Amino acid sequence: MQIWYRVSDLDEARAFYRRLGLTETYRDEEGRWARLERDGVELSVGEEVPASGDEEGALLSLDVADLKAEAERLRGEGVEVGVVVEIPGTIRLLDVFDPDGNRIQLSEPL
Repeated sequence: MQIWYRVSDLDEARAFYRRLGLTETYRDEEGRWARLERDGVELSVGEEVPASGDEEGALLSLDVADLKAEAERLRGEGVEVGVVVEIPGTIRLLDVFDPDGNRIQLSEPL
């Protein structure tokens, strides 16, 4: 499975996803896209200005060890972060948004 997000600034997107713990595994500067990986999940980002009114597409979901600490860390770095939602005894979830508004869901199994 491969997840693709369109981004308006490739360099900004690469830096953002590296802050989320993804490792860049490939970059095509001429084609303006990059592939990043974390825990066996591959994400590709390609530079293209999203058309207004585009519907939400793919969703990247990443497990984290301490969701509340990760939320605070990202907020401290100026990342757009939602509210931690908890299903007691099951999971904590948090929506985070990249610079182009693509949603990433962080989760912490309880």
